[in-house]
Amino acid sequence: MIRVLIAEDSVTIRELLVTVLRADPEIEIVGTVKNGRDAIQQVKRLRPDVVTMDVNMPELDGFEATKRIMIETPTPIVIISASVDVRDVKISMNALCAGALALLEKPPGMDSPHFKEAIAHLISTVKAMAGVKVIRHWPMRAVPQRSPRAANTPPSAQVRGIAVAASTGGPAALARILGDLPAQFPVPILIVQHITGGFVDGLASWLNTACALKVQVAKNGDPLAPSTVYLAGDGAHMGVSPNSRIKLDDARPINGFRPSATYLFESVGKVFGPSAVAVILTGMGQDGVEGLRAVRTTGGRVVAQDESSSIVFGMPGAAIAQGLVDNVLPVYSIGEWLTAMVADTRTTKNEEGPHGPHSNR
Repeated sequence: MIRVLIAEDSVTIRELLVTVLRADPEIEIVGTVKNGRDAIQQVKRLRPDVVTMDVNMPELDGFEATKRIMIETPTPIVIISASVDVRDVKISMNALCAGALALLEKPPGMDSPHFKEAIAHLISTVKAMAGVKVIRHWPMRAVPQRSPRAANTPPSAQVRGIAVAASTGGPAALARILGDLPAQFPVPILIVQHITGGFVDGLASWLNTACALKVQVAKNGDPLAPSTVYLAGDGAHMGVSPNSRIKLDDARPINGFRPSATYLFESVGKVFGPSAVAVILTGMGQDGVEGLRAVRTTGGRVVAQDESSSIVFGMPGAAIAQGLVDNVLPVYSIGEWLTAMVADTRTTKNEEGPHGPHSNR
């Protein structure tokens, strides 16, 4: 049985969550609380397998409760939020950064045509997160720094595009990596982050506060610009066209995902070839792994987040196991790696000049 604690201040939503989760024979509701302070206490007392956490609660909100739980009694947490509320979105993203594993929209009313789909997604998410081994978060922890070289071998082409894939644990990883990049980072970055529909605009806004780059939800035909981050939106694959513009595609999902990281990597590999860099981050499953083959085949480079800094090592672990990765780095080194990679390729190109390496003509 999966033991669940529900933290929700709305009586209506709390009763709905109890009813739908309890209806699953594999789930047991071990308790309910209506504020973040009680959630912290009951997690210590009841030791649930999963906590569903409301965002706006009296006494202590979902962000502060999540942060305290991950410090004191690490437990898988699923954030339940209202996507239309700007404050909810900010708290939700901060909670993901503090260690929550997933973000879901509050279930609609039982008369909604999307009710069954939303409940099925809720149940499957709770079950999946129950199996994740979370780690303790230490307050004010000093993070070690490294100065990695850009690659094990000299770069072969100037970097023209960076593609990134992330799922569970991704928002926090993205905030760290993008925050480590300089404001004048000269290469566009394209990102597929698996997140509940309706939250991608909030994710873009939140990341804009976490880094010096411009972060936006991609639109079909957008020209790729330096110092700009393009997030794949809801319901469409994202790739690039031969003339370096965003290409959105409503083709069928790939292994259940749309947008799919595999689609993004294949597109970037095909268009940019040896000038492509792919980054695969923390996440469940294997989305993006097959797409990395296209990046490697065309001469691009691949970096994966290491196990120790990944919330879930599924996606990067699968890529490493299949021999598709050039470098494996902790999340706190990836931004510096990308900066060094871009700088090295531009230095190499400038040294070669128009007539080859070290030309004096």
